[in-house]
Amino acid sequence: MLSEANGSIAGAGALLKILRDGQARTRAELVQLTGLARSTLGQRLDALLSQQWIIPTEEAISSGGRPAVAFTFNRGARVALAADLGATHARVAITDLGTEVLAERADEVPIDRGPVETLTWLQRTFEEMLAETGHTPEQVCGIGVGLPGPVEHSSGRPVNPPIMPGWDGFPVPEWLGERFGAPVLVDNDVNIMALGEHWAARPGADHLIFVKIGTGIGCGIISGRHLHRGAQGAAGDIGHIQVASASDTVCRCGNLGCLEAVASGAAMSARLSAGGVEAAGSRDVVRLVRSGNTQAVQLIRQAGREVGDVLASIVNFFNPSVIVVGGDIAEAGEQVLAGLREVIYSRSLPLATQHLTITASELGDRAGVIGAAVMVIEHVLAPGTVDRSVIRA
Repeated sequence: MLSEANGSIAGAGALLKILRDGQARTRAELVQLTGLARSTLGQRLDALLSQQWIIPTEEAISSGGRPAVAFTFNRGARVALAADLGATHARVAITDLGTEVLAERADEVPIDRGPVETLTWLQRTFEEMLAETGHTPEQVCGIGVGLPGPVEHSSGRPVNPPIMPGWDGFPVPEWLGERFGAPVLVDNDVNIMALGEHWAARPGADHLIFVKIGTGIGCGIISGRHLHRGAQGAAGDIGHIQVASASDTVCRCGNLGCLEAVASGAAMSARLSAGGVEAAGSRDVVRLVRSGNTQAVQLIRQAGREVGDVLASIVNFFNPSVIVVGGDIAEAGEQVLAGLREVIYSRSLPLATQHLTITASELGDRAGVIGAAVMVIEHVLAPGTVDRSVIRA
């Protein structure tokens, strides 16, 4: 049972949620907003101040009498560590509690070299960036990691990831958590991209689909302004939906006819290489498109149509207001978007496409790290989590 004092501060998290909009408010304004007694409000404000979740504003607010102190959310109270680990390259960032990027790095980091080597690189990179920004491990509120494969949401462990040898069942949260002493949240990379794009670029969209077309293909689903992961975390794995044009093509997952087997960056680069055009991956495909290579342009437009064919069914089923396309192949711009739009608008119901927007990602390569930071921040600043932190203090 909570003590009387603990009972009074147990609602501090809900109070912080109000102040997270960045608007400074006085005690009187907060009493009016919450309906709390001044004494109870005072205890909750004191608890948040002691943890530095909020700070008094530099300028007091005056209404003609004695100036009243106002309080505002302290975005600099902690930092979040964020990592978007792709098939061949990684982006890492440190953000404040408002997702402002304080430091950022990108590097070629092949995921197939295994979990220990990859995560050791990540640990070292995080430590270097913390030192560069003048932060200590104690200031880290949490770590968010995106992986290019299926992740069981409840455990944060990869499950049979096709392009990640040695990662199946690896305890990523425990491995990183032991080294930083902070909570670690792990998700599929396209889920964190959907979170990042929604948070930073389209917060008003109630229903959004983020499609990543890179070495693989997947989508993240925002439903009712919340990320939809499904029962175990496998929602949105469209790369392994069977398509007619790939009926005889073996996918790296072992099945025949997957969308990824014909429309991913890996599939397109393999076709170009087989035709005598040098292309080692998704970025080479985009480079060739930008240079005007006819074969690459034809392939990427057809890939857009193939992805659009699958998305047309999803549009009819889910009825999103926005489809955002990201990943390396999205850098080809209108070449891939034209194929997507052509099929989606022709094969989806008129009502479903009446106000549908299909566009490229505004955040580009940053969508993943912003989303990883959002995932951490929303977890750490959830009212229940904040209540537990101030009660323990």
